Amino acid sequence: MSSNLLPPVALTLKQFMRRQQVLLLYRKILQAIRQVPNEQDRKYLQNWAREEFKRNKSATEEDIIRMMITQGNLQLKELEKTLNLAKA
Repeated sequence: MSSNLLPPVALTLKQFMRRQQVLLLYRKILQAIRQVPNEQDRKYLQNWAREEFKRNKSATEEDIIRMMITQGNLQLKELEKTLNLAKA
């Protein structure tokens, strides 16, 4: 097995768990975006989500990461609410 496949520094348990939270949030956001009926809006939202996560990829401060996860969850709830209203 090549040592190039291993990360340069192993994550702590707390970092690993936070990473899992971020990945779960990302997947949930993309799943919600897939329900957007308008293709142009869907593409816009996919690009927006992708860029937001890329832009914040290098964040390392625990408090900032927690705040961003909280904001992401609030935005996800707003999107889900809007989609549910549009279906009704």
